[in-house]
Amino acid sequence: MKANKLSAFSVFTILSLGFNQTSYSAEEPQLLDEVSVYGDRPAAFRNITTSTEAATRQLIESTNVINTEDAVKYLPSVQIRKRYIGDRNAILASRNAGTLDSARSLVYADNVLVSMLLGNSYSFAPRWWFVSPQEIERVDVSYGAHSAAYAGNAAGVVMVMKSRMPEKFEAYADAQAFSQSFKLYGSDESYNGSRLGAFLGNRHDNLRWSFSFGHLSNTGHPMSFATAARSTTALSGGETAVTGYHWDKDVKGADRVVFGATGIDHNLQDNAKIKLAYDISPGSRLTYTLGYWQSDSDVSVQSYLRDAAGNPVYSGSVDIGGFRYTLANTAMQPSKRIEEHLMNSLAWRYDQKQESDWAFEAALTKYTFGKDTTRKPAVALPAASAGGAGQVQFLDGTGWHTADVRADWRPERGSRGHDVAFGYHHDQHTLSDRTYANTDWLAGNATTVSAGNSGKTATQGLYVQDAIQMGQDMKLTLGLRHEQWRAFSGTMTNTTTTQSYTERKENFSSPKLSLSWVATEKWLLRGSLSRAARFPTVTELFQGSISGTSIINNDPNLKPEKILAGELAAERDLGDGNLRVSLFQDNVTDYLTRQTNTTVTPSVTNIQNVDKVRVRGVETSMQRRNAFMQRLDLTGSVTFADSEILANSKNPASVGKEMIRIPDWRATLAATWHHNDEMDFTLAGRYSGKQFNLLDNSDTNGDVYGGVSRFFVMDAKFNYKLDKRLSMSVGVDNLNNEEYYAAHPYPQRTWIVQVKGSL
Repeated sequence: MKANKLSAFSVFTILSLGFNQTSYSAEEPQLLDEVSVYGDRPAAFRNITTSTEAATRQLIESTNVINTEDAVKYLPSVQIRKRYIGDRNAILASRNAGTLDSARSLVYADNVLVSMLLGNSYSFAPRWWFVSPQEIERVDVSYGAHSAAYAGNAAGVVMVMKSRMPEKFEAYADAQAFSQSFKLYGSDESYNGSRLGAFLGNRHDNLRWSFSFGHLSNTGHPMSFATAARSTTALSGGETAVTGYHWDKDVKGADRVVFGATGIDHNLQDNAKIKLAYDISPGSRLTYTLGYWQSDSDVSVQSYLRDAAGNPVYSGSVDIGGFRYTLANTAMQPSKRIEEHLMNSLAWRYDQKQESDWAFEAALTKYTFGKDTTRKPAVALPAASAGGAGQVQFLDGTGWHTADVRADWRPERGSRGHDVAFGYHHDQHTLSDRTYANTDWLAGNATTVSAGNSGKTATQGLYVQDAIQMGQDMKLTLGLRHEQWRAFSGTMTNTTTTQSYTERKENFSSPKLSLSWVATEKWLLRGSLSRAARFPTVTELFQGSISGTSIINNDPNLKPEKILAGELAAERDLGDGNLRVSLFQDNVTDYLTRQTNTTVTPSVTNIQNVDKVRVRGVETSMQRRNAFMQRLDLTGSVTFADSEILANSKNPASVGKEMIRIPDWRATLAATWHHNDEMDFTLAGRYSGKQFNLLDNSDTNGDVYGGVSRFFVMDAKFNYKLDKRLSMSVGVDNLNNEEYYAAHPYPQRTWIVQVKGSL
């Protein structure tokens, strides 16, 4: 079934019918408790004031997980824009943030921030590699910026991946092979890859240690295509007559011609991590983690055009249907990129629940781009395959560091007890981006500087939050976060000069309010209202070009986003599962996104503030375990989001339109049948509804390259345990071979075979 023929109503109906068959209550009534066990969830999730979800180890193992981000693709409202296996730009989207809003979520690996808040676009995905799929114990998610413990980047979600530490000797490894058959325009290929992973750990008295390693080799399908609008330019003589082109419609329905495929990434990745945890005393633990990741990317192209002799054509003037088309040297441009990144973290935690009312934790992290070099030719293929002039870009020295200190005070004061959390946060993000011309793009040294951007942003935050127990059934949570943000050391460089930006400083206070009521043994009701600010990132501020002595095409005076977020939620305990319904609304002032200022001549396209945006909707989720003969596990969700641009002085045509990349409907459903202790089978589906890529919503043709599609994708996996130490699985993603896009084409049907073994 094609996604554009699948109504959200039918998805909801199927989901509801599946759950209604199993929505019986547990035999023994249980009092619904809104606070999970402290040791199982991140400290800042205690007394959480908004909706939460979790991907358990059982759910992760029952679905197809190749890269770490695959572990969360069935969580409510969560969408990962993963374009191919090994994609370094796998953006996290949520119910109120699209797949270009990378800075509207926070992702942590235990105490380590792995969100790349250097920018807010497709290029700044979380550093998922820092946790390998084998070591994930669970993933917790909270929705919205309702906790004082987190900055306004939590406007979408806060996601915390919890990794496991061994209590005894453990050693296991797994191997995967995968293959995708991809057919689009003139591309009809099979793209193959493999992944190896290993985990080793042990405990020696008070010392625990673990070592994990991963290696990935994969060739992705084409990410982009060289295209041009239908030409009306007459031939002038000297054009090369070509065949092999493909006619198509663009996102606005206009005719275009497709010349070839680009962005075919053959990628090798390696990651390694060592983790040491030492128990200084009962309840006091010091943990050090060192992570290393390297990537070797070789991006190739495929020209569909052929001259009279059958040779591929990559550039120049060509004759198509009696009209002239001109392909620039960079129309089908290969590239090479080498990356080496390093993460250090040191964390201390003290928590003696039985002996003290106090708990403390502190964490320091540092992430460094040790090497990041991208090379591109200025000459066209086939000459570029032997070298020639080009450019080399360096991001070495880019990175960030953070420091966090937190204290919890939990006195036992009867029915009106307090649970107070307060802390301090500091982060600094550094951009160092230089591009040089060189005479040999394949291996030549940097010669003449052509462009450069540098700068820093830093944030300091203080927060306090008190959960006040008001009798046995009601809890009032009050919080306040105050932040000071700075942007400094910003420069921009061209071939002749370097210009500096003026230092900036902003302050913002974010109050938080939540009231929860355990209405019955089965029902919890909660309302939350919060303010938050999402400050501009270093690349949003310090980008553009230089004209004379002036910086143009960017705005170093971008305002921070101001968010007023509200949620009303009802949760029901189903015994072996739970049901949740949440109403949410975000009113955002000065929403940061890329747009075109149509009120000036010539128009300017860059990062700008959209005056007012509102996102509101309803999110439902349900989980059932041990249903239907104690063999069936179900998890699913349905989300409706109504986004609207309420005011936009720089692009009036967008007022009343939907915000980009936020679909109207989302739904997930995963069903796992446990045939016996050795065998299980999972069938799952993901649906995403109508959305747009342009603020004026003029891109109505979403099911083509460059558009954003509705889609309905089904996945399946079969697990079989050969014995207690060895297992195998066969899975398929996109079983129905849906053709869908988020500007770039998503993967088509992909088969995955896996073998796992342990000692």
